[in-house]
Amino acid sequence: MYIVPIAWLYVTMMMAVAEANSPSGTLLGAVITFLLYGAGPIALVMYVMGTPARRRAIKAREAAEHALSDVSNQPDAGGHTAADPVAPVREKP
Repeated sequence: MYIVPIAWLYVTMMMAVAEANSPSGTLLGAVITFLLYGAGPIALVMYVMGTPARRRAIKAREAAEHALSDVSNQPDAGGHTAADPVAPVREKP
């Protein structure tokens, strides 16, 4: 998955080196070439390609939180014996 972005960054780095070494080129032009043709588009493509993985991670985290909250809401989830919240009161006969 990462071979194409690495190759594209290599190509744009070589374009930037050629820009910097040419008689009419400048270092600023080389930096702009690398950022606008290489780093920017690759960052965008990698972000878009990573969207399904981020979505799966979010759903897995929400499912784990939901499962944890379901266990803690059960009355005897802690393993203790059930007890009345208020002790019974005897009435006088």
